[in-house]
Amino acid sequence: MENTLKVFKSDKFDVEDTASLSLFLYPDFLVIFAKDQNQSNTGIHYYPKLNLKSLDQLILTDPLLRLDVPARLFIHHPGFSLVPGVLYSSGNEAQFLSFSKEVTDHAFYFNTPLDSNNLQVLSYVDEKMKKHLEARFSDLSFYHGSCSFLSYLFKERFNLIGQEILVNVFGKQMYVAAFTDQELSTFNLFEIQSKDDILKYVLILIEQLHYDRNHVRISVFGIPAKSEITENWGKQYFQNFRILVPHANQNYSHGFKHLKDLGLFEVSWQYL
Repeated sequence: MENTLKVFKSDKFDVEDTASLSLFLYPDFLVIFAKDQNQSNTGIHYYPKLNLKSLDQLILTDPLLRLDVPARLFIHHPGFSLVPGVLYSSGNEAQFLSFSKEVTDHAFYFNTPLDSNNLQVLSYVDEKMKKHLEARFSDLSFYHGSCSFLSYLFKERFNLIGQEILVNVFGKQMYVAAFTDQELSTFNLFEIQSKDDILKYVLILIEQLHYDRNHVRISVFGIPAKSEITENWGKQYFQNFRILVPHANQNYSHGFKHLKDLGLFEVSWQYL
């Protein structure tokens, strides 16, 4: 595991200056952001091959995770649901989540309000994992991984056209959102094996929502510097196709060479 670690850091990085951590746990990899007291990112640990079960071991070995500082854990997994704020009520989490995934009896539920409390992003984590993490971090909060992408889309909604599909690619998964007249019409998580899968799901969504293929705008985020997914490729299928990097709400100390080559959405924008 140690050999797979990639480190990005500022020129003056000191682990002792870490005031908080943001952990983004994807289905197949992990990214740890170390932040100073001003919330600037000072160091990043990227594990390109890591799953949920390996996190327990990593807590004992990674220098950043051995710090007892406030930590936020964002979990990207299919067990989540978007619930209208007017319908959400605590105690009914299992019922809300049953539409997307069957939840075990030993689950800890958590939710995040978005769009001025008009939407709740509901998810869960296994109680055993929660207790293990809380034994390591005295101040720990949980979020579903989609919160960053969704919070960005709601901020940008008034820059969207009438028919808009937005995709965030990370590893072998992607989030897909559709906005109709600046209102969220659908949001989902899909597994992908190639760029053709991106094309497939976008075309299915266009058909389901009765969008005009010549009018709808397709925006794709999360594309690494070296990728087969290019604007020229997309424009073979869609008249209005673009690859974007989100506006930034993240600050970095001087340094961090090659960080943006990862293409990860959260390098630029994180839920705050």
